[in-house]
Amino acid sequence: MRQSRALVLLGSAAAHSGLVAAGSLPRGVGPEFVKFYELKDTFTCIGHPSVSIPASKVNDNSCDCPDGSDEPGTAACAYLDPLSPLQPLPAAFSGTTNASNALPGFWCANEGHIGAYVPFMYVNDGVCDYQLCCDGSEEYRGIGGVKCENGCAAIGKEWRRVEKERKENLERANKKRRTMAKESRELRRRVEAKIDTLQEEIKGLESKRDELKQKYDEVERSERGKVVKTEGTGKLGVLVGLARNRVNELRDALRVVIWQRDDLKRKVEELQGILSAFKEEYNPNFNDEGVKKAVRAYEDYAAKLGETPAETLHEDDIQEVLKEDTDSNGINWKEYEDGEMTDTDIIYSLEAYLPGPVRDFVHEKLNFVRIWMIENGILADNPTSSGESRLVIAAREAYQAVEGDINTKERDLSSQQEDLQKDYGADDIFRYLKDKCVSTDSGEYTYELCWLSRTSQKSKKGGGHTTMGNFDRVDWEESDEEERHDGKGLGRGKRMVMRYENGQGCWNGPNRRTDVWLGCAETEELWRIAEQEKCVYRMEVGTPAACEEAVEPGNVREKDEL
Repeated sequence: MRQSRALVLLGSAAAHSGLVAAGSLPRGVGPEFVKFYELKDTFTCIGHPSVSIPASKVNDNSCDCPDGSDEPGTAACAYLDPLSPLQPLPAAFSGTTNASNALPGFWCANEGHIGAYVPFMYVNDGVCDYQLCCDGSEEYRGIGGVKCENGCAAIGKEWRRVEKERKENLERANKKRRTMAKESRELRRRVEAKIDTLQEEIKGLESKRDELKQKYDEVERSERGKVVKTEGTGKLGVLVGLARNRVNELRDALRVVIWQRDDLKRKVEELQGILSAFKEEYNPNFNDEGVKKAVRAYEDYAAKLGETPAETLHEDDIQEVLKEDTDSNGINWKEYEDGEMTDTDIIYSLEAYLPGPVRDFVHEKLNFVRIWMIENGILADNPTSSGESRLVIAAREAYQAVEGDINTKERDLSSQQEDLQKDYGADDIFRYLKDKCVSTDSGEYTYELCWLSRTSQKSKKGGGHTTMGNFDRVDWEESDEEERHDGKGLGRGKRMVMRYENGQGCWNGPNRRTDVWLGCAETEELWRIAEQEKCVYRMEVGTPAACEEAVEPGNVREKDEL
């Protein structure tokens, strides 16, 4: 209690030191009240100027002023202290309402340290209150034989050492934050630059697409009405057609199976999370054989999860099978439908001989070359088995390639624009931290915070992660936490609170959620975590992002986090 009260009554000695010599004032008068105690025959009560008393009654251990201002150096008016035990007012003040002491307490000059006020109830109580009055002057009567030695030299020296270290830590943290803010601005600039680049590229591609669409329409119109004899109608052609249809049917069936597999995997993962939470949170002392049997069955199941099948089909293999057949991928049906390839056919399938990474780029360029060569009579415009001329196919593929490129860039542009609209805090500071994680061990669990993503816990005994919340928003809330000597604390004032909502459901309870309170620190560090109520967690996290300019708009806060 005394330590809390000490913080409330810390004086402003640094601003008022040396105003008047202590010997010329009544004992206990603080520097800002000197003007009321200048030597006179009478003393006027500070809060009640209509009440005057002889100067000899100041500090006579009798409360003569309704506001207690006549006793700056005794405990006679301690009952007026709002934090003191309730005591009845003297009969002389029975008509006074809302009585309170005009003085904050007994002033200790604490030369060599910082002056401070001591609550009047602590004056001459036989206890040395060094946390406030290091010079021991509040125990001037020596009650119970107590004598408080002046310890301000040693206490002041230690305080200055700690204060210097605190300021150095704070400066390093602020310097780190400025570096983070600079990098965050650069990351934002890159997003803006990419948006400009994408917009210019899309604009150019749209013009190119319009030209190719017009060209494709002209070629298709000129080919319309032509009767083209198709090839591949013999036994081989029929067989190829049946095989091609069968491959397409199997590929469609495989897509359905993959979708069903992925759906089952999601359900299994969700059930594993529920069962893992059930195993960790159930009461083993509750004599329910059904519950115990379920837990044992899950443990047996979990033990088998590490077993790997002898042969597995990789996802890349599946995707390769699902790719559409073309001249350069899968089965080249044209080779069988149209018979033997001619010399000019080699030019049509030239990109099939190129490396995969450059094939798509070259394919588009070759289409332009094919169209030009066909139009100028260099290549024969041989019809395919579908009845379309190679000129039509090349024109359509060129147009579709550009159209697909535009769609890809538009999706990328939309994603970048959405990212630019997100709230990353002052100076976009959390853009630097996005997707980075910090963790700590506490009790039986390892807790993890991933910035702008999620919070989670994992049992040290094994099992999967339990999601404690997904990032939702940033709020500001008042902190009443006392300063910590180790610097790992929030302190008093407005603090950023990141809300992580809609986590994994608790056993027989609500969805988990986490409030992440941020304090200033040189590095990202998860200080403390507590479950405030069922499935509601509080994390206290240190980060440079909470230093310096990290102040709620419209509010001013002292930079005293560390």
